[in-house]
Amino acid sequence: MKRIFMAAFILLVAGRANAQSNDVKNTPSFGIKGGASFSNIIKTDDSDFKTDYVTGFNAGIFISIPIVDRLSFQPELMFSQKGYKSDRSGVLSNGTLTQTTNWIEVPILARIEAAKGFNLYVGPQVSFLAKTTNKYEGTFGTAEQTTIEDDADQFKKSILGGVLGAGFDITPKVSLNGRYALDFQKNNENGTTSTPEFKNQVWQVGLGLKF
Repeated sequence: MKRIFMAAFILLVAGRANAQSNDVKNTPSFGIKGGASFSNIIKTDDSDFKTDYVTGFNAGIFISIPIVDRLSFQPELMFSQKGYKSDRSGVLSNGTLTQTTNWIEVPILARIEAAKGFNLYVGPQVSFLAKTTNKYEGTFGTAEQTTIEDDADQFKKSILGGVLGAGFDITPKVSLNGRYALDFQKNNENGTTSTPEFKNQVWQVGLGLKF
């Protein structure tokens, strides 16, 4: 994962440096972005497991490189939180389990200028699991367990997914963005009574700042 992370970072920096040799119209734009994430899971088995959305955040950097008129190549390097919430009931206590997973993600997007100031985004992304936190809040108190990537044997460390989104330029430097991301692969191959087979899905909204 570290090699992928470094390769993505070098790609963004190299693209920024290359901007110095292009004219203004074709100059790549480099920036930062961040906002809120609203995530849940899609079950891929027949388990009777009900979940709800949880709120997290996302942040990262991007570079938009013009290719032809109204079409740009936009790689990004993002931190993103995903997860779900589930009510648990038992003989002795009732409570809520909240699972939060932290990811390093590399979206490789096409940016399409559909109208002046309005853009569409579409493309694949690769997600790398960094940390998983399970928090249980029940009748008799709260318990929390955090698992770092190397020990998270239950879940895949890298997953291929897709992104579809839109953005509106508030000013030439500031934009409002929204997107939906879905994993193409299951997070875990074999579900259990406490954790089903599932794919992550997340809605994200936030602001972008270009330099």
